[in-house]
Amino acid sequence: MSGCLRRVGCLVIVLLLIAAAYLYREGWLGFVRGTPAGDTRAVTKAASAEGTWASLTPEGATRARTAVQSLGRRSGPVFVTLEASDVASYIFSELGQQLPASADSVQATARGDRLYLRASVPVKELGGKKALGPVGAFLGDQEPLELGGTFDVLRPGLAQFRVRELKLRELALPAPLIPRIITQIRRGTVPEGVSPDGLPLKIPDYIGDVRVSRGRVVLYKNVQ
Repeated sequence: MSGCLRRVGCLVIVLLLIAAAYLYREGWLGFVRGTPAGDTRAVTKAASAEGTWASLTPEGATRARTAVQSLGRRSGPVFVTLEASDVASYIFSELGQQLPASADSVQATARGDRLYLRASVPVKELGGKKALGPVGAFLGDQEPLELGGTFDVLRPGLAQFRVRELKLRELALPAPLIPRIITQIRRGTVPEGVSPDGLPLKIPDYIGDVRVSRGRVVLYKNVQ
């Protein structure tokens, strides 16, 4: 996984958020615990405490993918509840196309209604110290980056991870600076409707909504 994370360029935001290797293709792998007939929920195997950081893993990506694919079945659940790190393991293969290619040591967690991603990144891949304004004077060449944000489903097949918080080391960047940094690190064509502070995510057409709550990420089927 570490080799994949260093490549970043194949979740969201970086949550997500910054490394991995391929999410614009497929995503959300997983192990889904068996649920009784008629039960509309599918929950990942392990529960982690809210706010606890967990590393991204291929196994987590597999759990998320299997859970998401269950939503596409006619007889499947109407929503699935996933661990933040499992979702991040999946979406990073997508976000990896947008973010710094040298990110390392990627972890994820969820607090409140936001997914958080953190990694070690070269500051030059964020536009350099000058692009960061006064904050840049306090930074070295490689720094811990933390992104916190929410998900929006823009239309069938397309979502975005909106970066609401961005920290370098422990320095919180002012909100007006976030779109500038996200624009600097995004790669490729940005689909219409994606916000200046958003990272585009290709998702299955049958995903209608994505919400973060109490340390978990809930994905809802599009029932229209």
